[in-house]
Amino acid sequence: MSRVFVGMSGGVDSALAAALLVEQGHDVLGVYMRNWSQDLPGFKCPWADDLADAERVAVTLGIDLEVWDCEKEYRETVVDYLVDAYRRGLTPNPDVMCNQTVKFGTFAERAFAQGADLVATGHYARVEHGAGGDPARLLRSCDEHKDQTYFMWRVPGEVYNRAVFPIGGYHTKAEVRAACAERGLGIEQKPDSDGICFIGPVGLRTFLLDSLERRPGDVIDWKTGEVLGRHEGAFLFTVGQRRGLDLGGGPARYVVSTDTDANVVYVTDDTSCPALWTQTLVVDDTHWVAGEAPREGSYLVRTRHTGPLREAHVVARDGEATITFAEPVRTVAPGQSAVIYDDICCLGGGIVTKEERA
Repeated sequence: MSRVFVGMSGGVDSALAAALLVEQGHDVLGVYMRNWSQDLPGFKCPWADDLADAERVAVTLGIDLEVWDCEKEYRETVVDYLVDAYRRGLTPNPDVMCNQTVKFGTFAERAFAQGADLVATGHYARVEHGAGGDPARLLRSCDEHKDQTYFMWRVPGEVYNRAVFPIGGYHTKAEVRAACAERGLGIEQKPDSDGICFIGPVGLRTFLLDSLERRPGDVIDWKTGEVLGRHEGAFLFTVGQRRGLDLGGGPARYVVSTDTDANVVYVTDDTSCPALWTQTLVVDDTHWVAGEAPREGSYLVRTRHTGPLREAHVVARDGEATITFAEPVRTVAPGQSAVIYDDICCLGGGIVTKEERA
């Protein structure tokens, strides 16, 4: 029997994860990580309601639940990271940083310090523990639509060696909800969280305008140089974006690039525009679950959550990787993650750079 600390968010997935661990005979402690409790204009943070749901599940399962304050780490490594990235014209993945620094950083470190043999969460992922000190292998979940390994690539295999993901073997969210109902957890109808959790229905645009100084600037046609309209800050836009340009009718236009220094947004109405397509990505700040970069070769690459896995040739060295797709793909916004897989195994990935390098 192992002593397992399970992160309980008050949601369906972590509730079932805790229940399965109890059924397996583990000594289970539930932990609610209070990552964010700040209300935003027009949005009351639901952390207290989520905590109440987690407490009800813990009572049903007969386990203790502790509340750990992780707000400082979350603000510094997730919220501040997001704001700073947008300020620099990048499009970040805050969930990637949250997994690295909070869920498998602060939470895991504190759990192990307090005697946990393992940590568990409700992530849609699977893990194959290494033998003889080898790092664990992170595997995609059986539910490809819900798979969350795209957000988990920065966590080292040494941490995953002491982690378990009890719901990774479920094939659909409907199965997870049904399993909660069968166990009388009373949480099965709770809706999934949507978007960036600490922003909620306020929306990213409103949050950024409240966090960064408004800087009116021009929206310019990428090909002709014609000024088509105005914006409130180039940091509000991301490559490939179509909605929110407010150009007063006419053909649909897409953002092809932004320049936050000059405060200019470049757009096109030509879907075949070369700036909207690429065959090569350069990523930096690479992390590899096994601790070492994979050998040069052909792998599967995912550039957005639930996006397709595409074949590509990968060359990784010196903290960078060059990814060359078999066919052109839509341009990936700088700041996004490109995650590399060998079949079902998540090897790691990197952050798409602002400019391609020679």
